Amino acid sequence: MILYLDTSALVKLYVEETGTAEVVSWVDAATVVATSRVAFAEARAAFARHRREGGFTPGLWRKAVAILDDDWSRYAIVEVTDGVVRSAGQLADRHALRGFDAIHLASALELRGDQNEVRFGCFDDRLSLAARKAKLAPTSR
Repeated sequence: MILYLDTSALVKLYVEETGTAEVVSWVDAATVVATSRVAFAEARAAFARHRREGGFTPGLWRKAVAILDDDWSRYAIVEVTDGVVRSAGQLADRHALRGFDAIHLASALELRGDQNEVRFGCFDDRLSLAARKAKLAPTSR
């Protein structure tokens, strides 16, 4: 099974917070873990915010960044192509999604294609509903 993680789910692998245990169990059950190319910048922004808000000491922040850098090559990365962006635009219109949320949904749909079973992991209710409407298999949460 392919597990697609949006940034809200991906960050939970590096920041201990509500939902971390769920994401770890999803990853353990997956044969492939995938995300969009944009998730790297989004995750780094989340780490920086977490540090500014006092959730990370400088040492923990550096460790999270280093682990993400090391892990990145292990993820199946969906590129942000013109097709993905155009699909994201339609999904944003249809489901009232924010831009990067629409890119994540379009990326997962691109990954699914005609053959692959893709489970969609996220922690945003609107995005989760849109994924279900697009007939992506939800993670169990």
